Amino acid sequence: MDLKKLHADFNQLEKKEISIIARVRSNRQGKVVSFMVVNDGTHLNDLQIVYKTDVDGFEDAIQSRVSSIVEVSGILIITPGKPQPFELQASKIVLLDQAIEEYPLQKKEHSPEFLREIAHLRARTKTYNAVFRIRSSLSFAIHKFFQENDFVYVQTPIITSNDAEGAGEAFTVTTRNDDKYEQDFFGKKASLTVSGQLNAESYAQAFKNVYTFGPTFRAENSFTSRHASEFWMMEPEQAFSDLNGSIELIESMLKSVINYVFEKNLDELKFLDENQEEGLINKLQGIRNSEFSIMTYEEALKVLQKAIRDGHDFEEKDIKFGIDLGTEHERYICETHNKKPTFVINYPKDIKAFYMKLNSDNKTVAAVDLLVPGIGELIGGSQREDDYDKLMKRVKELGMSEEEISWYTDLRKFGYFKSSGFGLGFERLIMYVTGMSNIRDVIAFPRTPKNLLF
Repeated sequence: MDLKKLHADFNQLEKKEISIIARVRSNRQGKVVSFMVVNDGTHLNDLQIVYKTDVDGFEDAIQSRVSSIVEVSGILIITPGKPQPFELQASKIVLLDQAIEEYPLQKKEHSPEFLREIAHLRARTKTYNAVFRIRSSLSFAIHKFFQENDFVYVQTPIITSNDAEGAGEAFTVTTRNDDKYEQDFFGKKASLTVSGQLNAESYAQAFKNVYTFGPTFRAENSFTSRHASEFWMMEPEQAFSDLNGSIELIESMLKSVINYVFEKNLDELKFLDENQEEGLINKLQGIRNSEFSIMTYEEALKVLQKAIRDGHDFEEKDIKFGIDLGTEHERYICETHNKKPTFVINYPKDIKAFYMKLNSDNKTVAAVDLLVPGIGELIGGSQREDDYDKLMKRVKELGMSEEEISWYTDLRKFGYFKSSGFGLGFERLIMYVTGMSNIRDVIAFPRTPKNLLF
């Protein structure tokens, strides 16, 4: 029997013989009675085993070290008033595999920095077990939401010839030791994808509603707690839809996936609230129960300018049209001014991607960022430029290769009308939902500059 089933059915299993194979988390021995704590990985909470130290037949139990694998048989006893709802009074403990004494995860506090060095083991700790269990649920919840809303899941290429946003931060994929890409495997320069969005747009024109969800890569030499070289992106695209369609989709999607985590991972949320981020559950309840606000970029600037006049001390005080809002500005808007999740729309075209639709003022684009209390920007999206001439003008302004991007721009010649979508950095969502402060702690095996372990 596994631990998850025990936690689900323990009231019906009282005083019954139970057998479980699990890993030893601790083994505290007394003169007469000893206590072993085990976990088989199926549930966040452990199982306490009680056994008699002075009784023959428990030699295996006495010598079992932390992380060893044991098979335990015994009677399940309900324990009202104790931290754990039940325990197992062992009749037999068999040591199946003994861990070495130097096992690095002993029963003590370990820093996140140390645990990143042993990422192949850290999921055995309660914190990371909770984080990666929630990551699994969030991933499923995203697919569940879009499948139930008739979106087609499109697996877009990982190897590509464009970098989507023209930022020049793509990893080159090559079989050569020089830059003669015309002689390379694909006969041209290839790179790892930074986004599946452009490919998704083409499929949205065939299916109306599509989404991509997969790994993306950025060769950005950043060491911040919010950047990784390999991460996952979820990018839906809706044909025949404007920016308002994306705004409605973002809000309903975010509430849906958070509701799912509350349904499936309440134990993990409570643990992380107590041990990682105090107030985590209340923060997430604010997402579930709020009616999100909408304001324009220029309205946001006025709010920030007034805050400065009223004495608020921003690190960046030069608030004027054209600035890219910093995290401190975003958090002030959604935490202090609106006190709820906030959509900011209509950003200056010069700080946004080439494919975003130019508004009638010719200075802003139909872009949107969702700002949430605690971190600021969580999701970014836009309505796509449907006018071929305007799109090509932007491509030329940015010095992009017209030939390389022609397959994308030519979509506007073949019956396009309009399209909109957004991108959600999956790890950023996990950080928000779990309270973890570093992206390296929500990816199983993080890839960052100068770091390629495991």
